[in-house]
Amino acid sequence: MIDLIDIHTHSLACGHAYSTLQENIEQAVKLGLKYYGLSEHAPAMSKISPFFFLNSRVFPEMIENTRILKGVELNIISENGEVDLDDTALARMDYALAALHLMCFSPQSKEINTNAYVNTIKNPYIKVIAHPDDARYLFDAEILVKTAKEYHVALEVNNSSLSPTAYRLNAKDTISEVLSHCVKYQVPIIMGSDAHIAYDVGNHQNCLAVLNEVNFPTDLIINYHQHLIEEYILRPKTDFLK
Repeated sequence: MIDLIDIHTHSLACGHAYSTLQENIEQAVKLGLKYYGLSEHAPAMSKISPFFFLNSRVFPEMIENTRILKGVELNIISENGEVDLDDTALARMDYALAALHLMCFSPQSKEINTNAYVNTIKNPYIKVIAHPDDARYLFDAEILVKTAKEYHVALEVNNSSLSPTAYRLNAKDTISEVLSHCVKYQVPIIMGSDAHIAYDVGNHQNCLAVLNEVNFPTDLIINYHQHLIEEYILRPKTDFLK
């Protein structure tokens, strides 16, 4: 299977990554990725101005054979699913990821953490829940997956989380439980590198190790299928909601 896409990447702009956007794109082109997306951290984590995202209109649409996508990694900041970028900016983006990060949302009870995910998924601009794998955030994996299916949202398997040096807790066991429900309810996942240096762009090796270990079906892996990329990443989420 050919890996076509990486839309979870970061650049120098976020303050804790080490490569430029140009260096990231050069790596994506070198790897032959069909789609590359910059998903910089939103202001609550990075202190990046919202104008950074509004001005992403200057991105070239294509570099060689790689399409460049404008994204953002939002921070979930409340149980109600509030995020740290307004709809004006989100409407300009090709896609948005949303995630729980310790500096923006402290771990709460299982019920509150689950509610935070559920309410975030309902946001019409959010297409992917990033790294739902940190055991410090107890949550109901089945409810997460069923809600993702209802609102046409993909769940991410995060390469960085599964690294031996990762700071997230028990990511392999946590994401394995999520994956079991994804199979049960036929919910697609997307592999994301979460690259903070250009050399990791397109690197999904840790993801693949876990997916292979649990015998996850390849027909539910968005990275391998153009029609799933179109459906979950490129087209408006609202096109698919009942």
